[in-house]
Amino acid sequence: MQVIDTHQHFWEYDPSRHEWISDEMSVIRRDFLPKDLQSLLSRNGVSGCVNVQVDQSEAETLWMLDHAAKHDFILGVVGWVDLKGKDIRDRLAYFTQFPKLKGFRHILQAEAPAFMLDNAFLNGISALKDFGFTYDILVFPRHLPAVLDMVITNPDQPFVIDHLAKPYIKDNMLELWKKDMERLSAFPNVYCKVSGMVTEADWSRWTSDDLHPYLDAVVELFGIDRLMFGSDWPVCLVAANYDQWLSTVKAYFSGFSEDDQHKVFYGNAKRFYRL
Repeated sequence: MQVIDTHQHFWEYDPSRHEWISDEMSVIRRDFLPKDLQSLLSRNGVSGCVNVQVDQSEAETLWMLDHAAKHDFILGVVGWVDLKGKDIRDRLAYFTQFPKLKGFRHILQAEAPAFMLDNAFLNGISALKDFGFTYDILVFPRHLPAVLDMVITNPDQPFVIDHLAKPYIKDNMLELWKKDMERLSAFPNVYCKVSGMVTEADWSRWTSDDLHPYLDAVVELFGIDRLMFGSDWPVCLVAANYDQWLSTVKAYFSGFSEDDQHKVFYGNAKRFYRL
């Protein structure tokens, strides 16, 4: 089975830039670069990946694109641009010169929900489709009502929700999250990444059974055609290694048809990110 990993990161660790890496996450307080990932992909039969931003700077976006130009297995890049900038259309036009740049992301989980409803931010979001760019939505469940408003105002923009919107798996808080996700799933331009789940569960004691209600929910709500696999490597290492996470997701979908598995692990990513 062909696999594309739609969500992973690289960084050269810096304590000030990466202050979000807490003491409890010390296992990822080091550099993670393409050479570190390539062997993991090869061992697991993963044909390529999408590299997603960590820093909120165009400098990191260009750094990511430089790595992508040097490594064929990096199929696409989700970078950062100041969507609130008055020159946003000029910046997007500039980035169209990079064929591996597929979309953008902002760390919305660190912002108040109202941030994404600011007129300047919505102006940036509305410009993305004119340049063929996707948008990755990184939020917590408390942001989902605002996400819905953002999506309603941009019905033609391709969106993907990272990490199932980080449901509170450890606390078994399913119902309110599911209701908000149901509202979002009604929009056919909104996809969802099957990624980042183990870091929302109990890092040391999670089991696949803990994850199944949330997987069941997104399959029910989004359907097979709008789900795609992502590892969230190396962040996932605080709770699971690469092989363990991939095998967990494969085991869940093993009872689905070969065609459905192909969509979740490969085909949907190709279509959404134009890989």
